[in-house]
Amino acid sequence: MSTPVNDKPLVIAGRQYQSRLLTGTGKYADLAQTRAATDAAGAEIVTVAIRRSNIGQDPGEPNLLDVLPPDRFTILPNTAGCYTAEDAVRTCRLARELLDGHTLVKLEVLGDEKTLFPDVIQTLKAAEVLIDEGFDVMVYTNDDPILARRFDEMGCAAVMPLAAPIGSGLGIQNRWNIMTIVEEAQVPVLVDAGVGTASDAAIAMELGCDGVLMNTAIAGARDPVRMARAMRLAIEAGREAYLAGRIPRKRFASASSPLDGTFF
Repeated sequence: MSTPVNDKPLVIAGRQYQSRLLTGTGKYADLAQTRAATDAAGAEIVTVAIRRSNIGQDPGEPNLLDVLPPDRFTILPNTAGCYTAEDAVRTCRLARELLDGHTLVKLEVLGDEKTLFPDVIQTLKAAEVLIDEGFDVMVYTNDDPILARRFDEMGCAAVMPLAAPIGSGLGIQNRWNIMTIVEEAQVPVLVDAGVGTASDAAIAMELGCDGVLMNTAIAGARDPVRMARAMRLAIEAGREAYLAGRIPRKRFASASSPLDGTFF
């Protein structure tokens, strides 16, 4: 994936990326499909659930890093499945140990098993500890612009508001909140959760988001590799449209060839 003309690369924690599509590594049929979909998506950053994926904890099981090597991809450990700040911090410390001092992490502390909405109180608590310990924190949060500002100001590397509940596929349900977060942010803003198909990804980019992270929308598709390719194209198209600047919405159309000043 190449950077569009007159654009700049995505920068997270001081590192540049050409791709604005981040992908998950769970829910695929096998590791071969995981790699094929990742390649089709053009992803450079792949998120890994430390509590559910083997990246060296179990020498007797297939290692995800064998198909997604850290010298080719930026591994983004996440704290999926954590419901307290303490569990999330512990998981990030484990990831740092397993990945030889790696500090870039995706923080998510969930508050409800049914909706998987974030527990923002616990997330704030964990973020403060992790930042103090030198982690570069990409934080999953709700779509509250005030809270997003707080995470930005405290030093998170990226703010990742949900567009809809995790895995729901409902698409972008909160455009105005996300636009407000984007307008105020001093760090990258990436939609995380809720994307269902390519048009959802394009909308997120047209709103001005710096990127999109997705897993279920690709892995759960009938053809994950083809959907990954579709998402890649949607991200590129949405970014180009955002940079191009859409026409204003109007109630009535205006003639493309006005009659004023013409001869009959």
